[in-house]
Amino acid sequence: MKKNVLILALSILLCGAYTSARAQSSDATAPDNSGINMRDRSNDAVTAGEQSGDKGDLQLTAQIRRAIVKDKSLSMMAHNVKIISNNGAVTLRGPVKSDEEKSTVAAKAQAIAGADKVDDRLEVAGQ
Repeated sequence: MKKNVLILALSILLCGAYTSARAQSSDATAPDNSGINMRDRSNDAVTAGEQSGDKGDLQLTAQIRRAIVKDKSLSMMAHNVKIISNNGAVTLRGPVKSDEEKSTVAAKAQAIAGADKVDDRLEVAGQ
């Protein structure tokens, strides 16, 4: 019993020391999403909260998501783009790794929803 308590106490102390050291590390920088946050506050920014609860829109979003996730050549970033459907119109948002991924994701959405129904607002990370 004493041994278990001692091990637990040492574990807690080591976790605290590690956390403190990481917080004081000079190379640890806090992420800065202020630019993205400002963009998302824009009046014309479509956010996930605008996803329609209509059965057709939910099915449309699910079909596009399945097509994207099924493509194993796409990065995890591309698999996680936001797909927002409202009244049959689809907005794609979020980062992808390359121009090729951007085109591939948009093409999959257009093949399902229709080319004139997709608003491609995808961004290539780092550009």
